[in-house]
Amino acid sequence: MESIFHEKVISNALKVWGLELILFNSPEYQRLRIDPINERSFICNYKEHWFTVRKLGKQWFNLNSLLTGPELISDTYLALFLAQLQQEGYSIFVVKGDLPDCEADQLLQMIRVQQMHRPKLIGEELAQLKEQRVQKTDLERVLEANDGSGMLDEDEEDLQRALALSRQEIDLEDEEADLRRAIQLSMQGTSRNICQDTPQTSGTHLTSEELRKRREAYFEKQQQQQQQDPPGHPCGKPNTSSGALDSDLGDAMSEEDMLQAAVTMSLETVRSNFKTEGKK
Repeated sequence: MESIFHEKVISNALKVWGLELILFNSPEYQRLRIDPINERSFICNYKEHWFTVRKLGKQWFNLNSLLTGPELISDTYLALFLAQLQQEGYSIFVVKGDLPDCEADQLLQMIRVQQMHRPKLIGEELAQLKEQRVQKTDLERVLEANDGSGMLDEDEEDLQRALALSRQEIDLEDEEADLRRAIQLSMQGTSRNICQDTPQTSGTHLTSEELRKRREAYFEKQQQQQQQDPPGHPCGKPNTSSGALDSDLGDAMSEEDMLQAAVTMSLETVRSNFKTEGKK
């Protein structure tokens, strides 16, 4: 009844201007078979909401107050738009008569409007603005989180590099310690062998080459004596005592000299091994 009351109120108000309301989907109007684009104005009602679809100049506009602005409607879309409103439950009335002149109608008689973006519902626009603010806030939070995680990642990378350098230093120290122990063991083993095979003498320092030459000379001298002395002669028996070896090798060699020669031989062997491994 409330809708009917509003309809009567609006109908009486329009009669003052010589205008009349006719229900768009009534049998009387449908029998007229009038194309909607040939009309001048429509009034649409759903519950307590009323709005106008009017022709201004040569173009149709949806003047719904729930939109952010007038919506341009093409001639081909007008009939479909009215049918859609009817499906949504709207009552549509045709305004018959000569509408009063207005500035908008006079201006649009000379120019045509081109609408790039359709207006949105006021509530929809507010919802979109709110959603954009929420998305912006979420984006700022994500960026802040990424900045913080980036700093943490850099700290972790620095820590990993420091640990790697520390491990490398420890490995180098272990390798140097192992090398020193190997050299000491090699020197000790070589010195024991030389001390067992060679008697103690005193004198100047000898190299490994000089030591080898003296021993070869000693054994050659022993062989010559055996060839000159007849068998059974007391002097023909080779003298292998430590005293004879000491006299032939020279009284100048001492245990320290023998150890020094052994150390030299050991170091030369170690150096040659390192060079060979380095080439590989």
